[in-house]
This record gives sequence, structure tokens and C-alpha cells, in this order.
Amino acid sequence: MAYITNTDIEERLGHAAYVQLADDDGNGAADTGVVDEARLAAEGEVNSFLALRHATPIDVAVYSELADLLKSISLDLAEYRLRLRRPPVSEDARRRREQTIEWLRRIGDGTVALPSLSAVPTTTARGTIAKAIGAERLLSRGELETH
Repeated sequence: MAYITNTDIEERLGHAAYVQLADDDGNGAADTGVVDEARLAAEGEVNSFLALRHATPIDVAVYSELADLLKSISLDLAEYRLRLRRPPVSEDARRRREQTIEWLRRIGDGTVALPSLSAVPTTTARGTIAKAIGAERLLSRGELETH
């Protein structure tokens, strides 16, 4: 299940930048393999964070309310990967990547939830995740050892 296409990347960058960043053989056309690599790596990076909590890839046909969000963050990462190939990378592209990675980290650690109308299937890849609840510890381990 793809979140983005090479055409989406071209639309994000504009045709001239798309060709400039992905034309390795100098023929005036973006090399499909170069763009595929950036696209698949970006989607894999998104899924690596989402997989900490959810079954991936997320089926955007079923969870259509997530399609634009997953497209946007995947494009941020794909654009950054392509721009790294032809430095310097703009501050805007760096900032968008950093914000995307931070948001993905927060999804992974459970402090942010995917904005879905229905529950996105969770994963059991990490095993059962539990959280201890109850009163705070009265004595530390060190204090217990001295008694």
C-alpha cells in the first residue's frame, strides 16, 4: 500500500527541481530508479515509526481520513532524501523533516494518536505493552537497601 507516487513527488517539487534532483545520467529526465528509492525509503521510514503501535502499511482505502496526512509526511521525507543528493538542503526542507520525525516518534511512543474516525489496527510485534498504575513509590531502591 503506497502513500505516495512518483507523480506526487514531482508535483511537490515542481518539474524543474524534480529533474534536477533525480537526473543522474544527464538526459534531462528524472531517473525513475532514483525517485523510486527515495519514495520507498520515505514510506518505509513512516511505517517503521507507525509499526511501533499499528499494523503497517496503513490501508488508506479503508482509513481514507489518513490518506492526505500520510501522503504529506511521506512527501516531506521523500523530498528531503532527494534534496540530500544535491546539497545544500534548504532550511525549510530540514525543518519539515524534523517536524515529521518528531510527530512520528510521538505516534510511536503513544503520546499522539492517529486522527482516524475508527481505530487503526494495532500491532503485537513488540509484544504486550503494559503500563504500571497506582501510587508512587514511597522508598527508592537505595533507601530500601539501607534499612
